[in-house]
Amino acid sequence: MTKYKLNNTIRSSPEVTLTAYIADDAKKPDEKKYEIAVLDSNQNDSAVNENNRRLESKICHVCSHPCEFAKHSDRLAASLVKQECDRFGLNELRVEGLEKNVCLCERYNGGCKLCPRPLNANLNLTLNGRESCLACHKATDSYSNTNGSYPGSLFTKTPVSWRRKAARRARACCSKKMLLRRVPILQWLPNYTWRSGLSDTIAGITVGLTVIPQAIAYAGVAGLPPQYGLYSSFMACFVYTIFGSVKDSAIGPTAIAAILTRENLHGLGPEFAVLLAFLSGCVELVMGMLQLGFLIDFISGPVSVGFTSAAAIIIATTQVKDILGLSFPGGKFIQVWTGIYEHIGETRLWDTVLGVTCIVVLLLLRKVKDISVKVDESSGKTRRLRKAASQTLWLVSTTRNILVVLACASLAYYFDTRQLQPFVLTGEVKAGLPQISPPPFSATVGNHTYTFVEMASTLGSAIFVVPLLSILENIALAKVFSEGKYVDATQEMLALGVCNIVSALVDSMPVSGALSRGAVNHASGVATTASGLWAGALVLLALQYFTPYFYYIPKASLAAVIIAAVVFMMELHVFKPIWRTKKIDIIPAVVTFGSCLMLRLELGIVIGIGVNLLFLLYASARPSVKVTRATSASGVEHVVAAVGSALSFPAAEFVRRALHKAAPRLPLVVDATHVRAADFTAAEGIKALIEDFESRGQTLIFYNVSPSLGSVLQGVRPRRLLVCSSATQLDLLLVQATQQSLTNS
Repeated sequence: MTKYKLNNTIRSSPEVTLTAYIADDAKKPDEKKYEIAVLDSNQNDSAVNENNRRLESKICHVCSHPCEFAKHSDRLAASLVKQECDRFGLNELRVEGLEKNVCLCERYNGGCKLCPRPLNANLNLTLNGRESCLACHKATDSYSNTNGSYPGSLFTKTPVSWRRKAARRARACCSKKMLLRRVPILQWLPNYTWRSGLSDTIAGITVGLTVIPQAIAYAGVAGLPPQYGLYSSFMACFVYTIFGSVKDSAIGPTAIAAILTRENLHGLGPEFAVLLAFLSGCVELVMGMLQLGFLIDFISGPVSVGFTSAAAIIIATTQVKDILGLSFPGGKFIQVWTGIYEHIGETRLWDTVLGVTCIVVLLLLRKVKDISVKVDESSGKTRRLRKAASQTLWLVSTTRNILVVLACASLAYYFDTRQLQPFVLTGEVKAGLPQISPPPFSATVGNHTYTFVEMASTLGSAIFVVPLLSILENIALAKVFSEGKYVDATQEMLALGVCNIVSALVDSMPVSGALSRGAVNHASGVATTASGLWAGALVLLALQYFTPYFYYIPKASLAAVIIAAVVFMMELHVFKPIWRTKKIDIIPAVVTFGSCLMLRLELGIVIGIGVNLLFLLYASARPSVKVTRATSASGVEHVVAAVGSALSFPAAEFVRRALHKAAPRLPLVVDATHVRAADFTAAEGIKALIEDFESRGQTLIFYNVSPSLGSVLQGVRPRRLLVCSSATQLDLLLVQATQQSLTNS
């Protein structure tokens, strides 16, 4: 026997909701005594006990007379609250052997005990397929019938004022639960152990060794001096330790943020990049506060694939000139390849050799961690050696970037001591830590001083595109390593916003979560977000003590680090499954890819989203209308037209024409099972359709109309609206329509 627990649906009124049960064996009566919860605080325990006694004796607990519902309560699952309104009445949920959602008012013709309608009355079906219950829909009056008198106001839902709602929301925002949710460090810090600390230390140092060469390289991608990449790599780690909710996320400069920064700086200087980070943080913070994370849902998979692949190609393209040892202005895809073609004769041999060698070495070291070292469980010393060898291979593979950069810098230093300079070097990197100061709200470039408004105007759409894509990148990273757990997108937006705002105080460019560093964090066994403290501390040490040695890092080695990283961002292999799944999805992917390459990244993704929205609008304007012939239980032949989606104004005329053509002479049944909403224009079209069918003397019936759709259709006041919610009701209406047509003829 399956039991259903009691469910109180409305807290603010004295309504009682009883969820009964379905017996596995209908012959066995249920022995359970139901405890009916009465939510009105003014009622005492004696009233509750009286209700229980009445239910046990098969007497309706609303009135003092036997009730059809109570007689069949050993085999139904029913509720004493109607779905279409908030007041009392019987509404069947499940009945053994009957159609779904059949109303007791029609099934047993005894109906709601609050209705003054006598038994065995002829039903005048309304929009919801039931006779209107006066006690439900005119709650200010009292109604009498053979069962007694019941004031409708007894079951009126008490409205909640806006002040009470605001006070309730304010209390929820100031609760301890909300504080723990918005400041996650308060959750894990009291339970922090030395084992977790050891795991975070190892992961943090590993990520720190990875982020230092990447930060210097990403600064070059953004068109900024090398130190700005390091400035962007420590403060965000500290802030995310407090507000971050994903332990694997490593906040710092990323390839996507760097290339977007480059495309919107227009060569005007680092001040614009710092202001972009600050404004991006403000936008992310506002989006988190307003819970606008749903905007990310408008970036579909094909659009994201096209954008990411195009960005990877553009980033790699900007680094090709450093691999070849060339120097010329321009950072766009076509500009770079045009410049390479024009300056190909100036290629530096040893830079090219070094760059290509570094790329090959980095790709090989990436696969080193996949070498399988079998550990024999039976032996002792051999087992430890093999385990150490496996861990060493993993460490070498993980820290491959810093190892290659250090080796190249050592080689360049060796040549410098011999008065040789075969490579183009990074040059002087500003030593020391950055000063904490407000972001620049004005900047002087050449002889022109830009005000804040001019700077914001110059950055343009990047103020919104950069934070949007940063959020997308960070949430995607969080979902990859969430292991099926819930990802609080709102908290991630808030955390990312605070990270960018605070990082802008130390001359940072826009930051986000990097998938490559997140993978390193995860593989290192990170326990909490405290690993960011160690990564940030390592960057601070590099800024304070090791910046003089960064002078000898060859640019070709940094370019190789970037190319070896972004080559795996190109998701061109996804185009094949997209083609197999739904060929039309190739169009937004290809349009986004081409627009990002040929125009600008932010403009390309906007174009891709626009194309995707056009497809969605077309599908909304042309819903599917499936027409089939059917015969009712009484033998009445009719046509069923199933409408496949919501009715909106672009689809109104299309659906109307389709229904006109569906049934030239037979009764038409519109199956609205999948139509959950409609607007005014569609409702007017349905009203006109009803009038057209009535003028032709043809029956039009709406089947399975949802409450939200019903309220919209009722709003335009159609002349004659026939609605049913079960096969029994449909059969009755079809028989009546056939008899009426025979009488008229």
